[in-house]
Amino acid sequence: MTVTVVGIGGSLRPSSQSERALRIALEGAAEAGAKTVEVSGPDLVLPFYDPSVPDRPDNARRLVEALRAADGVVLVSPGYHGTVSGLVKNALDYVEDLREDGRPYLDGRAVGCVATALGWQASVTTLTALRSIVHALRGWPTPLGAAVNSREVDFDAEGGCSVLSVAEQLHTIGRQVTEFAVSRAG
Repeated sequence: MTVTVVGIGGSLRPSSQSERALRIALEGAAEAGAKTVEVSGPDLVLPFYDPSVPDRPDNARRLVEALRAADGVVLVSPGYHGTVSGLVKNALDYVEDLREDGRPYLDGRAVGCVATALGWQASVTTLTALRSIVHALRGWPTPLGAAVNSREVDFDAEGGCSVLSVAEQLHTIGRQVTEFAVSRAG
């Protein structure tokens, strides 16, 4: 059985460090047998979430439908001022549209969390915030999360990572999300 893993993250900067980290984690998910869907950059430019507005723009509907169909999720956020970027947080607010589903929010889904920032403090606190958000949305954070210090790690345009152990961590996160999803589906 093929499972679907949705990756959400990045920034408005094309091919940002967080977007490149997301792609490496999704590679790990694909290598473990998942179909992957990436929602990043311009796809995340959404109006502020407002539960009282019933009509969603097309990109918000696509995001919600991708999450509704997801067996697992990978979240990657840049660390802005020590926490999740507004772009990623607003996208996660749209998960509220799944509240009435048979599987509400991210219930029963493994969620891999990755934070990238220019320094350890912001990357670690952002990772902690992501994991807390996942718990609040009833998801299961994978055992491994990654705090990536962009001062020490570079991601190139071809999808490479300058630190092998970081690339391995990101692949492992994608693999853990897929393996959990497969075990739940089987």
